[in-house]
Amino acid sequence: MTEIHFYTGLPDKVSYACNLVSKAVQRGKRVVVYSRNAELLKRFDQALWSSEPLSFVPHVMQNDALASVTPVLLAATAPEQAEPLAHHEVLVNLDQELPKFFSRFDYLMELVEQDEQDSLAARERWKFYKQRGYSIEHHQKSGAQHG
Repeated sequence: MTEIHFYTGLPDKVSYACNLVSKAVQRGKRVVVYSRNAELLKRFDQALWSSEPLSFVPHVMQNDALASVTPVLLAATAPEQAEPLAHHEVLVNLDQELPKFFSRFDYLMELVEQDEQDSLAARERWKFYKQRGYSIEHHQKSGAQHG
């Protein structure tokens, strides 16, 4: 069963995701970063490029020819709408909607900003996972509450 982690109260989920993804890659994990918001994925892509030169994290879009050999994939569409994803270890959800394909992954990381709209959407995802018996670990980065 997929292990789910919620990271809440984040001032900026893009910068937090960069750190989280970098650590996962250092541990040998293969990661998919998902959001239907192309602008958000572009910000994430740029943030990975502008991080420290010695800590560069190789990444490509999900449909890139090098996807199967690159540790981080950026996905703007669900696998049902595009090519199947090459990785199934860690899914980082930057989207406000539930990624319907999350159960294919060993780990799901839900990143939630302090923003009210992001928090409300996250509460709905939390309820969905809980109702289906998933165990959830909560990592609170500020005074935000979920559950």
